[in-house]
Amino acid sequence: MAQINSIRELFFEKGLNYAEISRVTGFDVKTVKKYIHMKDFNQSLPKPKQPKRSKLDKYKEQIDKWMMDDKRIRREQRHTAKRIFNRLKEGCPDFNCSYRLVAGYVSHKRKEIYGKQDKFYMPLVHIPGEAQVDFGKADLFENNKYYKAHYLNVSFPYSNAGYLQVFKGENMQCLAQGLINIFEHIGGTPTRLWFDNLSPVVKKVLKNGERELTRLFYVLKAIMVLRLPFVTRVKAMKKVA
Repeated sequence: MAQINSIRELFFEKGLNYAEISRVTGFDVKTVKKYIHMKDFNQSLPKPKQPKRSKLDKYKEQIDKWMMDDKRIRREQRHTAKRIFNRLKEGCPDFNCSYRLVAGYVSHKRKEIYGKQDKFYMPLVHIPGEAQVDFGKADLFENNKYYKAHYLNVSFPYSNAGYLQVFKGENMQCLAQGLINIFEHIGGTPTRLWFDNLSPVVKKVLKNGERELTRLFYVLKAIMVLRLPFVTRVKAMKKVA
């Protein structure tokens, strides 16, 4: 458009003829005449690209039906790309598509049906006053030598605070003494404790996801309830969290 505008200015404003404008701009006379007498400056719209035909097109309706029907059944029983490919080979005598072509379409269609990810995530929420209990291991240096030690960790995920007690084992005595020391140090007990599958706590993991707890842990639980009144525990944990 800048070149067209320049040609038209030379003709309409400066009065140059076709030949003079041709010499100045380098365009031939025919092109100069064309731009001077042009009335429609709209550019023609590009022709829309026709989608490329695929050998798989005539089978897509059947594939879509199989995959939509899969929504009503368990995930483990749904069609895989390999199963769809084999069914097409078995049921369609003229089928001549590659497995790669089928797999690519199935992957695209699966995202369309189930979303980009066939997964979901639950938000992780930490409640103030609740704590997690677990044992860890560390190398300690004492009396001029290294030895492997065990430590009881009581952490409060809401406030990202934590307290440790170091021991030489991970038995019930260590667990009980560690909890008592930490709770006396912070001046209260958590409103709820979450334990990993510690051997002093869990006697057996049951099939339904429940846990059979050890007798000594029940004894410890009863003792801990009597250590501090409930109101004191709640107030103390609010300060910690």
